[in-house]
Amino acid sequence: MRTSFVFSEVVTGLRRNVTMTIAMILTTAISLFLLGVGLLVVNMVGKMQDDYLGKLEVAVMLTNDISVNDKDCTQQPCSSLRSQLETTSGVETVVYENRDKGFERFKKVFESQPELAKLARPEAIPAMFRVKLEDAERSDVIVQAFTGKAGVKKVDDQREDLDRLFGFLNGVRDAALALALLQAFAALMLISNTIQVSAFTRRTEVGIMRLVGATRWYTQLPFLIEAVVAGVIGAVASIGLLVVTKLFLLNRVLGELFQANIIPEVSMVEILFLSPILVGVAIAISALTGYVTLRLYVRL
Repeated sequence: MRTSFVFSEVVTGLRRNVTMTIAMILTTAISLFLLGVGLLVVNMVGKMQDDYLGKLEVAVMLTNDISVNDKDCTQQPCSSLRSQLETTSGVETVVYENRDKGFERFKKVFESQPELAKLARPEAIPAMFRVKLEDAERSDVIVQAFTGKAGVKKVDDQREDLDRLFGFLNGVRDAALALALLQAFAALMLISNTIQVSAFTRRTEVGIMRLVGATRWYTQLPFLIEAVVAGVIGAVASIGLLVVTKLFLLNRVLGELFQANIIPEVSMVEILFLSPILVGVAIAISALTGYVTLRLYVRL
């Protein structure tokens, strides 16, 4: 088999059907880009769950009279509430945080947003018990047991906020993967049509090759390589889209959240590790679609 001839046929085929080739590359790039977004979100949610679940607390916020008059939690009903929390099954630690300490923590959390920190006042921050559980999934025990008790203003379960955040991120993941699947189907149809059109336009050359003894595999190989080359170019384009999205969209829109460690940053290393997966998927889909198309619809 003459390698130079095969590759010359590949170049000829890509150039001859340039508009369909470009459409195939763009469709493949978009589908792989969406697949990459979905996989990055999966990784982000996993890191957030590992990070946040170990830090989850239940905040038992106290009424205003306790916040004002009992800074050390030595009086009733504050001291009684502390004892009850400490003896509740599943509670790991109980930390009392008065209004002043709470305000200092608020300023530290929002130090990247000084305008917001200036607007807040200590009087707006209630005293609270910060309760850490042995099993963060059992926070509802504290919520049910202490909601409505004397001296308790509100019981704030951080897990509910995280569940909403994870629900949103999982929705983004599912939407990206669904769109990726739809785009992948469109890419498959384009690859199949491109191969059929390419085979039809070169039916005379292929017929002559078959008459002089060329094997079926030899005549089909250029079409397979065309599909794979277009797929690889689409994969490279999708990786470029991920890099551009990270640099010019995520870093600008979510930069402050990244710096505050509220959301783990999507790093270039993650995109680098994802790149071989996207290229591999492109090669596998292109080669498989090309092979099936040649077997079922094209007789060479």
